[in-house]
Amino acid sequence: MTDTQSFGARLSAAMDEHGPLCVGIDPHASLLHDWGLTSDLAGLTEFAQRCVAAFAGAVAIVKPQSAFFEQFGSAGVAVLERALDELRDAGTLTLLDVKRGDIGSTMDAYARAHLGDGAPTRADAITLSPFLGLGSLAPAVERARSSASGAFVLALTSNPEGRQVQHSRTTDGATVAQSIIDGVGEWNARTPADQRVGDFGLVVGATTGRDIAALGLLEALRASRAPLLAPGLGAQGATADDVARAFGSAGRQVLASASRSILGAGPDINGLRAALGSTAVHLHRSLG
Repeated sequence: MTDTQSFGARLSAAMDEHGPLCVGIDPHASLLHDWGLTSDLAGLTEFAQRCVAAFAGAVAIVKPQSAFFEQFGSAGVAVLERALDELRDAGTLTLLDVKRGDIGSTMDAYARAHLGDGAPTRADAITLSPFLGLGSLAPAVERARSSASGAFVLALTSNPEGRQVQHSRTTDGATVAQSIIDGVGEWNARTPADQRVGDFGLVVGATTGRDIAALGLLEALRASRAPLLAPGLGAQGATADDVARAFGSAGRQVLASASRSILGAGPDINGLRAALGSTAVHLHRSLG
């Protein structure tokens, strides 16, 4: 896989090779403690390096949570930059979880910080928040397209507070979630028929199966051609079978995301790899 290919093509190939799993790097204080590490820059650095050693070349995509690095200031961001660079050098795709959402030149600046050549915290894709209006993300979409990168847009999250916005109806009667899904589907309209997923993904919680059914979103998800990042596998309560039931006919697009359930097997690198492999096998059996 090379950056001359589109992000969707690279992700499709990675999912075919490694299975539909995204693993997070979330160095929050409780995990650092569980690993016997100090909650400081030294502990952060050791945590990140062990994760890179365990996950590089072994999973479809790795998702560092930017906030857990940013809390240590510029030195913490430097640790994040190193992890992203080392994963890229190993040929492993990265999704930086930053949930950026703004307008105009500010949105463009966020995109330039994370996507394409010269970006200091360069990732293959980033997460975006569309709740200033999907159109506000245009600068990031343009940057992603011009740099063969991708983006995952929040659509239907598992936190209860999200329903107040995402389940609301627009003036044409569609839910906000539906309008986001349809809009991302338009961005993916030129995805080749034989490619598994497009360049632009959707974040749909792994525990939102009832909401997907109640809001009638399954067909829209399938038609969007989007990779469906489904956080919540494991520690948040969703099983591989739950994910398969929730996404049904869109199952081939699902990229289930697990963090604590895999990271809890650390700090031993072999333990992390074993947890990663076990999770991937269960997903493969459930999603096919």
